[in-house]
Amino acid sequence: MIDTTDDEAQMRRALRLAVRGRGRTHPNPRVGAVVTRDGEIVGEGYHRGPGHPHAEVVAMAAADQKARGAVLYTTLEPCSHKDKRTPPCVDAILKHGIRRVVAAMVDPNPAVSGAGLHRLRASGVVVEVGVCQREAMRLNAAYVKWITTGRPYVVLKAAMTLDGQIATASGVPRWITGEAARLDGRRLRAAADAVLVGVGTVVADNPQLTTRIRGARDPLRVVIDPSLRTPLSADVIATAQKTPTLILATRRRASVKKAMQMTARGVEVCYLPETDGEIPFISVLNLLGKRGILSLLVEGGAGVNGSVLRSRDVDQVVLYVAPKLYGEAGGLGLFRDAGMTDGMTLEEVAIKKIGPDLRISGRVAMAGALSPRSYLIPDPSSRERREPRGEKNIRGQGEEGEGE
Repeated sequence: MIDTTDDEAQMRRALRLAVRGRGRTHPNPRVGAVVTRDGEIVGEGYHRGPGHPHAEVVAMAAADQKARGAVLYTTLEPCSHKDKRTPPCVDAILKHGIRRVVAAMVDPNPAVSGAGLHRLRASGVVVEVGVCQREAMRLNAAYVKWITTGRPYVVLKAAMTLDGQIATASGVPRWITGEAARLDGRRLRAAADAVLVGVGTVVADNPQLTTRIRGARDPLRVVIDPSLRTPLSADVIATAQKTPTLILATRRRASVKKAMQMTARGVEVCYLPETDGEIPFISVLNLLGKRGILSLLVEGGAGVNGSVLRSRDVDQVVLYVAPKLYGEAGGLGLFRDAGMTDGMTLEEVAIKKIGPDLRISGRVAMAGALSPRSYLIPDPSSRERREPRGEKNIRGQGEEGEGE
């Protein structure tokens, strides 16, 4: 009889390991793994990013000979196919003689989706699925959404006063929150694949949209600018050779000369169709999804925030609330023209004090990408074979307002 009393504790250890890959694994999921023998950890590891071994392989290599007859805990189903740069994890598991595999969740990638677990079972390995499943899905919410919908996971971040304003009528002062909250916001950037603002934010604040955190990866900077109003002197233009910058414009309204000037400075200008005078947010998401962007941090002003809400494709909201009152009728609110009649409910709401400010975060209720998957493993012989969305460099294909 198998003793499963330690499963949750070991899986939580694997989840903590997976978090270490935050901001580094794009476009792969974050995965952690632990190998135990007689209840003792003999090997562990996590995926460090594309081109590096998968977490299961790292953990088994650390266990070495002790892996034979051991238990492997992994936060995501091991891969089993060969059309990628690294050998299938299932092959390594069988080679090391692992007797039992405990996976937190099935990989939603249609190239995997149960095939790895079926092969392990067919080879006599005991397989368990679903331990800490919800936590594993939260950890890889961006990967789950992108691989199942083709669009990035959207986090809407903003800073506001107690009376719900993000700027005075005159647009000053620039900073609403304190330095601690702004640093926390830059950490959000470090965890995102791309950060998005509107041209109004660029013109008003001239943000850098970088993390300025040692060792952190800067996200792709995306500016919605239908008419190419972004000044050539803007920081996002001046630093485009170092930090990738994408400006989204429309052919009808954008100057060809301005586009050429931006391109010469290292900026990529991409044209999207407009509807009712603006670029629909859903078009932006589809474009970024095709480019392999799994997570998008929106730091726009009232107009962009309203467009995001209208799209109904926001997954998480992070608000920094400063103990200030602007009290101006002409002040700028958090959203403009959101067009919502039934509102939007947040769940798993968390409130944290950061310096003098409050950080309020929550996930949008009923976000499709986060619906719990069944613990049952689908039969690969009966499921429809589909090509995974986005770029090929993914686990299972290749490898694993207040801007500043």
